[in-house]
Amino acid sequence: MSGFWGDTRSWLIAGCIAGGAIILSLIAHRIVFFFLDRFSKKRNDRFGQSFVQRAWKPALFVFPLMALVMALPAAPFPTNFRVVLQRVLGLGVIAAVGWAIILLVELLSDMIYYRYAIDVADNLSARRIRTQTAVLNRIAVVAVVIVTVAIMLMTFPEVRHIGISLLASAGLAGLVVGMAARSTLASLIAGIQIAMTQPIRLDDALVVEGEWGWVEEIGMTYVVIRIWDLRRLVVPLTYFIEKPFANWTRTSSELMGVVMLYADYSLPVEEARQELHRLLEASDLWDRKAWGLQVTDATEKTVQLRALMSASNGSRLWDLRCYAREGMIRYINSKHPESLPLVREETSVSMRNGDLAPEHALRSPNASGSHP
Repeated sequence: MSGFWGDTRSWLIAGCIAGGAIILSLIAHRIVFFFLDRFSKKRNDRFGQSFVQRAWKPALFVFPLMALVMALPAAPFPTNFRVVLQRVLGLGVIAAVGWAIILLVELLSDMIYYRYAIDVADNLSARRIRTQTAVLNRIAVVAVVIVTVAIMLMTFPEVRHIGISLLASAGLAGLVVGMAARSTLASLIAGIQIAMTQPIRLDDALVVEGEWGWVEEIGMTYVVIRIWDLRRLVVPLTYFIEKPFANWTRTSSELMGVVMLYADYSLPVEEARQELHRLLEASDLWDRKAWGLQVTDATEKTVQLRALMSASNGSRLWDLRCYAREGMIRYINSKHPESLPLVREETSVSMRNGDLAPEHALRSPNASGSHP
C-alpha cells in the first residue's frame, strides 16, 4: 500500500510540476505577445506586426513544449513513461525548429512584400519580385516540411529499417513513384520555371482560354485568374509553359486600343478626328501618349474608321474605349445624322408596251455623299 501511495505521490508531484510549467508558459506567452503587439503598433512596425500575427497561434504550442522540456528533469515520472514522454517532446522540438524556419521564410517574404508595393502606377518591378518571392516561398515551405517530417521519422529505428529495405529496391520504387507523381513533379518544375523566367506575374493582365482577367494567386500547382466579372479561372501551372496565352502587361502595363466605327461617305473625317481628340483630352483615362483616327476601309455601303488610343493599363483602356465609342456615336447622331450608315436605292421607271416597269438597282454612294 505504501508502494502504491509512493507511486501516486510521485505522479501527483510530477503532474503538478508539468501542469505548473504549462500554466506559467501560457501566462508568459500572453505577456510576451501582448507587449510585442503594443510595441509594434506603437512604432508602426510592419515586421513586428507580421511576426505577432503569424507566430501567436503556433507559439501557444511551442511555449508549453519548451516548458515541459525544461521541467522534465525535475518531474519524478516513472522510467517507462519518462522515455515515452522524452520521445514525444523530442519530436515536438524537431517540429518547433521546422516551424521556426518556416516562420523566418514567411517573415522574409512579408518584408519583401512591404518593400515592393504594387498599388503604384509603375509596378512592373514590384510584381516581378513579388512573383518570385511567392513561388520560392511555397517551395521553401514544402521543402522544410518534407525535411522536418523525414527527420522526425528517422528518430524511430523501425522506420530506418524500412527506409533501408526500400533503398534496396530504389530503382523500381523510384520508377513507380515517378510515374504516379509525374503531374505533381511537372507542376513543381513549372513553378520553378515561372519563378525564374516569369512569363506571368502577380497582377498581370492575361487572356487565357478566351477569358480576360488578372493573376490573383500563383500556387504550387495552379494559377488563379480573377476574371473581369469576378469569376475565378483556375489553370494548371504547366499550362503557361506548354500553351500560348496573351499577357497584356509582360513588359509594361501601358496598352494601345482601337475602336471601330462605320459611317456614311458624307462624314467629315477631319472634323470627326478633332472630336475624338477633344473627347480624349476631356477624359483622365487617356494617358496622353497616343491617339489617332484613320479611314481603314471603304466598302460599297460605308467607310470604316479606326480610332486609336492609349491607356496606362488594361482596365483603364477598356473604359476609355467604351467612353470614346459612346462619344463618337453621340457626335455622329447629333452633328451629322445624315452620315449614319445608309443603303441607297436608285429607281428607274420605263414604259414598256404601255405598262410601268419599275427597275430597282442598288448602287454605291458617290463621293459627294448626295442622296436621292
